[in-house]
Amino acid sequence: MRTARRRKALLLGAAALAALATAGALQGFAGASPSPAYAQNLSNQPMTVTVPGQASFADVVDRVKPAVVSVRVKVAAEGVSDGGQNLEDFGLPPGIERFFRRFGEEGPRGPRPQPRRFGEAQGSGFFISKDGYVVTNNHVVEKGMEVEVKTDDGRSLKAKVVGTDPKTDLALLKVDEGGPFPYVSLAPKTPRVGDWVLAVGNPFGLGGTVTAGIVSARGRDIGAGPYDDFLQIDAAVNRGNSGGPTFNLAGEVVGVNTAIASPSGGNVGIAFAIPAETVQKVVAEIRDHGSVRRGFLGVQIQPVTKDIAASLGLDKEEGAIVARVEDASPAAKAGLKTGDAILAVDGKGVKDARELSRQIAGFEPGREVALKVWRDGKARDVSVRLATMPGDRTAALDQKDTEGGVRLGLELAPATSVGGAGREGVVIVGVEPGSPAEDRGLRSGDVIVEVSGRKVETPADVRKAVAEVKKEGRKAVLFRVESGNGARFVALPVA
Repeated sequence: MRTARRRKALLLGAAALAALATAGALQGFAGASPSPAYAQNLSNQPMTVTVPGQASFADVVDRVKPAVVSVRVKVAAEGVSDGGQNLEDFGLPPGIERFFRRFGEEGPRGPRPQPRRFGEAQGSGFFISKDGYVVTNNHVVEKGMEVEVKTDDGRSLKAKVVGTDPKTDLALLKVDEGGPFPYVSLAPKTPRVGDWVLAVGNPFGLGGTVTAGIVSARGRDIGAGPYDDFLQIDAAVNRGNSGGPTFNLAGEVVGVNTAIASPSGGNVGIAFAIPAETVQKVVAEIRDHGSVRRGFLGVQIQPVTKDIAASLGLDKEEGAIVARVEDASPAAKAGLKTGDAILAVDGKGVKDARELSRQIAGFEPGREVALKVWRDGKARDVSVRLATMPGDRTAALDQKDTEGGVRLGLELAPATSVGGAGREGVVIVGVEPGSPAEDRGLRSGDVIVEVSGRKVETPADVRKAVAEVKKEGRKAVLFRVESGNGARFVALPVA
């Protein structure tokens, strides 16, 4: 009873105070003059309130947004749907997908659809130089026939693909007309977990969208490729953000948005971006060489587990143990043996097998590196001169396939890197849709044995032979090709 009376008294008191406040307000409007401060407020509507310490990203956005573009790619319509590609197309684990958007009618199945229909893929990208170089994702442009970028000021400009790197899912484009362009720089340092970041891109085809979040983790391996080292961010990113930049508060690009963790396909707060350090290296390689050259050691490795460490006499489960040394490889020439544990490269410790792969691939071919190796219960130093990783493809769509400037629409690799030692020729690992090569029936898996009567063993041999044919003034080059149906000759135009 006492508690009930106290609650009733409090309620009555609050009602009385409200009544007094209302009466005072009515008196002010009815008879008394408004206070000077109130009158000033009436003459300066609307009133703004500044909260001390309140942050805004507007200045950063104003500075970087003009450099971000929408990337639109014309693609063959077979297998295209409005929902994007299936996870299986990318080999990603369940719940992880790369996120760009494809538009277009579902096309007929089969290797040669008749008639050919087209759809459109949309992603994002950003200028990294005033002369028109644009960074985006490989999976945005890899199956495209024509590429166009739409700038922040509304212009639509033709772009060509300088080169791609499927292993890191990066692509470099070039816009030749309409410059100079606003551009942004890649950050020299990797952000810390907890740092603010801004994602700018083209989600769902809506250009110039900005979202904010933090770096929630680093060094994520999501099963997308052999060199996974993603930043995990919690800014809202969705379909169409692929290839778009993530900025720090200094307006520097810290990552390229590539994948999301989402059972539904929409944003749930976890996205993955390729770190700027990786982007810097890959872009430089593509711009200078047309493709990415990687160091090659020539070993099969696996992580050093707790049990393996104990059996080797190591105090920590770090490094990578050599499971096999390939014949005639740099590792074999340097004397590495099965059972060796590689603990450091050029003085930098090796955490696990994945990190060793990234470190070796990050060196240029021909570089001599010092390995710290654990063998027979003690550490020793081994010097290795790295070779070029076999099987790296040439640049993809719109890359000049020859030194003479002829575009054949082929991606090539040495046959030995695909079929093993002893196989001759150059294998076709990709054919650009709508290219002269596709029109004349060339397919992935076909092996080019000769070009214009010359035997070829590497993609460079093919490019050189085609360039020589064009230099001689001939209009076509003759390929001798082997496939499951036997050998045949195919003539491709070089004009």
